[in-house]
Amino acid sequence: MTNPRPTPRRRGAWIGLAALALATAVQADDDGRAARVPLLPKYQQECGSCHTAYPPGMLPAASWHRLMNGLPQHFGTDASLDAATLADLGAWLERHAGTYRKVQRDPAPPPQDRITRAAWFVREHREVKAATWTSPAVKSASNCAACHTQADQGDYSERNIRIPR
Repeated sequence: MTNPRPTPRRRGAWIGLAALALATAVQADDDGRAARVPLLPKYQQECGSCHTAYPPGMLPAASWHRLMNGLPQHFGTDASLDAATLADLGAWLERHAGTYRKVQRDPAPPPQDRITRAAWFVREHREVKAATWTSPAVKSASNCAACHTQADQGDYSERNIRIPR
């Protein structure tokens, strides 16, 4: 007959498992799932029509502010919006900016306000070979959806990465 009361050894094992589960939950938060903000449909429509509608948590508020104020010359393209849309999207982006823990740890705006130049992005992608970025299937580091199969849903977790060949 088994003893229903846990022994100190079994209790220690359960505590260890609980600690592991908690550590895993913290890691899950670190890849952005817990900090994920549902994308505003207007943002997806306006910004996602040309490129990935990047989650606002990937950049600090100062970067989003500069990007939204520089839309007439947005990385070489005129991406101007009407005043009302600009105000709505700008307020939403700034309200949800920098919510990824990786950005919170290093909140300095990246060079040229490019996500791909942020310290956290460089660290996360340090193992990606230079040839991968320029392959026809990827084209550039800003093409998140080429490798992150759930990028359109704001999920950039490692379990959903498929590097194209």
